[in-house]
Amino acid sequence: MTRTRRWRRAAAVLAAAALAAGGCTGPDRTPGPVPPSGPVDSWVYQLQGYPGGRLTELARAPHRLAVIDLARDGRDDYFTADEVAALRASGKVVLAYFEIGAIETYRPEYAGLRADAGDLILNRWPDWPEEFFVRYWDQRWWDRVVRPRIDQAADAGFDGIYLDTPLAYEELDLALVPGRTREDLARAMVDLIVRIGDHARSRRPGTLVFPQNSPELREYDGYLPAIDGVGMEELFFRAADEPCDAGFCATNLDHAAALRAAGKTVLAVDYADRADNVRAACARYRQTGFAGYVTSRDLDRISAPCA
Repeated sequence: MTRTRRWRRAAAVLAAAALAAGGCTGPDRTPGPVPPSGPVDSWVYQLQGYPGGRLTELARAPHRLAVIDLARDGRDDYFTADEVAALRASGKVVLAYFEIGAIETYRPEYAGLRADAGDLILNRWPDWPEEFFVRYWDQRWWDRVVRPRIDQAADAGFDGIYLDTPLAYEELDLALVPGRTREDLARAMVDLIVRIGDHARSRRPGTLVFPQNSPELREYDGYLPAIDGVGMEELFFRAADEPCDAGFCATNLDHAAALRAAGKTVLAVDYADRADNVRAACARYRQTGFAGYVTSRDLDRISAPCA
């Protein structure tokens, strides 16, 4: 299974909790998430390349949902509540991207973990040399990385969170975690996603939760109630312009369709530049009922929504 590099590089109504008119107010008294007034049929996914470090161009874009990083620089220059509020005011649902099963060396938490909790950091991801898988089930990972990121998203007023690297359960080196199996690692990942959803919604009722990839986790108890939708990369085109015709592509598509049938929003992103491939991906989104987006694998620009 492939995954694109971040910082180097639906037709379903969002299944949010019922909210009062104009949105709820969370325990921190910030306006709560407001579901869209109709189906989400377009989205934009940008994790770098914000002109001037600002979200102005994203606010002008016609897409109905936006996924952006917690930080404009991928490090510790976090987007402010005013900036997120302005993007929401453009009519978009706004989700905060962060990782839950791995950590990049440039993230602000990395140096401290390496210095005094180095055992949390496991094998390097061969495809992305600046990234390491982690013991995501460890309480220290929750206390030092995951919970603070959820809290940062809540404080900044995001509508929801977009959780990358659930696939860590498949990719980490079993030799570094004696006694663990892929099965119990998958269970631990689902437990983490459930915990994330519970904490996020305790901070801001109605917060939306979207894991990215690993749609097979739907088969584990607790996963479906914990999520509002799923992000899916490379269902139809792998980076870049390569038709996704491997066996796992069909399996991922089947799981994504099952999540859609269960009432979850599917945010699909494919990486293609050729106009015929863009049209083909958009046609598949219409057939499947997914909210789709076709763009560059660097996620550094705003691409047009499907016509």
